[in-house]
Amino acid sequence: VRARHLHAAALGAEPLPQANVRELMDRALELEARRWAEDVPPQRLDGHCHSELAIDIIQITSQAQAKAESITLDLGSQIKRVLLVELPAFLRSYQRAFNEFLERGKQLTNYRANVIANINNCLSFRMSMEQNWQVPQDTLSLLLGPLGELKSHGFDTLLQNLHEDLKPLFKRFTHTRWAAPVETLENIIATVDTRLPEFSELQGCFREELMEALHLHLVKEYIIQLSKGRLVLKTAEQQQQLAGYILANADTIQHFCTQHGSPATWLQPALPTLAEIIRLQDPSAIKIEVATYATCYPDFSKGHLSAILAIKGNLSNSEVKRIRSILDVSMGAQEPSRPLFSLIKVG
Repeated sequence: VRARHLHAAALGAEPLPQANVRELMDRALELEARRWAEDVPPQRLDGHCHSELAIDIIQITSQAQAKAESITLDLGSQIKRVLLVELPAFLRSYQRAFNEFLERGKQLTNYRANVIANINNCLSFRMSMEQNWQVPQDTLSLLLGPLGELKSHGFDTLLQNLHEDLKPLFKRFTHTRWAAPVETLENIIATVDTRLPEFSELQGCFREELMEALHLHLVKEYIIQLSKGRLVLKTAEQQQQLAGYILANADTIQHFCTQHGSPATWLQPALPTLAEIIRLQDPSAIKIEVATYATCYPDFSKGHLSAILAIKGNLSNSEVKRIRSILDVSMGAQEPSRPLFSLIKVG
């Protein structure tokens, strides 16, 4: 680390013409990528995995800016325009190098720790850009775009093994024909719970985001099992019993995820409303429930609705058709929609 700081200090001592800035940034990335490939563990700072890359890059850009401004203010403005081009180009290179590491480094001992360190890097970059670059919001979004991709791929990698472990547990819902949904979900939650310490070295804001991604995964996989078409219940009593199970499961998922930091309040109605659609017997009441649901989740399609209505074995074809027709009317999303049902294939 000390050698690296000395190296950075030596770089800082050189004059920084604009052509040199990108070269210095590329060199810093090259050094960082070499550390990942050589399986060097990241530093730990306040209990979080930490990488110096963001600090190096911020230092290079701010020194370039300061040096240019010390010559003339006009040159300072000129350098800023150059940096606004160079920085996004660098971040795209960083994203590509990180993706390559995600593919090639899976067998390395410090793989997960280095993935976490790079996700944490996104916070330093974002804070620095928000504080030091007085640019319009859309320019900032463009600048930060590659970091969003990097973080998203990092999350997918961190959650991959857990998702694999949960697959057979979710399948138990349909394999047991929903005979023991409470116990099935308890096993799922217990599995997730034992794995949460693996994510403790993420920065707090990213732990919350990862928890939201996990929350979404649990709700999505639950809906997939409900939509399998293996369960047809002929009587109102059977449907009410299933609705009760779904409500209890929904409450367990919501409570567990919220307790561990998921901010995804938007997922709260996802399962309870499906339970209500299954419980209700009057087609007109079901229709109203479906209409409300479609405003919360605009990606809820006729295919998704049909898969849920197929559980209700006492509905006639004409009643199903009438209920489905409500989705022909555009409800207009009440708020910007996040994908849920578009992640679920039916039919």
